[in-house]
Amino acid sequence: MGNKVIAIDGPSGAGKSTIAKELAGRLGFSYLDTGALYRAVALALREKGIEPEDSDEKIASVLKGIAIAFKDGKVFLKENFQLSTLNSQLPDGRDVSEEIRTTEIGHYSSVFSARKVVRDFLLDVQRNAALNNNIVAEGRDMTTVVFPDAWKKFYLDASLGERAQRRYRQLKEKGAAITEREAEKDVAERDVRDSSRDIAPLRKADDAVHIDSSVMTAGEVLENILKAVRTDH
Repeated sequence: MGNKVIAIDGPSGAGKSTIAKELAGRLGFSYLDTGALYRAVALALREKGIEPEDSDEKIASVLKGIAIAFKDGKVFLKENFQLSTLNSQLPDGRDVSEEIRTTEIGHYSSVFSARKVVRDFLLDVQRNAALNNNIVAEGRDMTTVVFPDAWKKFYLDASLGERAQRRYRQLKEKGAAITEREAEKDVAERDVRDSSRDIAPLRKADDAVHIDSSVMTAGEVLENILKAVRTDH
């Protein structure tokens, strides 16, 4: 893997997506939103009637028939493709960028991401993104599992209250009917699922730079990361 990878992990609502997009833009890197990939998988599974308690075999049977790609900030889902004719850019795949942003799909994304069969399915998709580009990748296990040898690693965190507020504002802006209490419950439940799952639990990598953004603006976080990146550019 000859290209540079900046990997950013952290809990829900820590601001990873915002920072990763800005960072990629400033450095001229590609941005990989791994959360969007998991949401697309959740959407595909739910559309096929898959329930969280279904077997790995049942989930795998659906995953065999789909392909997912992240390109130019959009997520594409392709179904019933032939491997021999699959174009990696999925030009005729379905753009599901908006569909995957509901609270329901967010919930199922968190639930299904705890399944090894789902994580294995997306591992190569994520790693392949770094084959031809310098990338900024953010998620829950970028620094520990997907890119353990990343060029730069960061763990972005914030207090539960602050992350819940961010989540609440984000969903309200999208027109979602949600209360602050519901937003905090959603974030807290994700924290438990993400950090306690058996497969690739959320944790700070030993060599990751820890940044607590509770009382920092997005701009301040970005400048802190850029300073760390440029010390070895």
